[in-house]
Amino acid sequence: MDGFWTNVGRYMSYFVTVILGVLLTLARGLGRLWQRPVTAVATVSLLVSGISLLYFTLLAMLGQ
Repeated sequence: MDGFWTNVGRYMSYFVTVILGVLLTLARGLGRLWQRPVTAVATVSLLVSGISLLYFTLLAMLGQ
């Protein structure tokens, strides 16, 4: 049973490493879009519309 918890710990650290890698890659890509004002406005509007779409969809699904 000792080896089981060692493997669980390894998978958790692997999971955290993968998530951080994905977030850093996305941040680097978004950082390039922030360099020009036109793409910065488009990026912000896409992020806001995506978050609001998710929010209102979940609100409608919960019946509130």
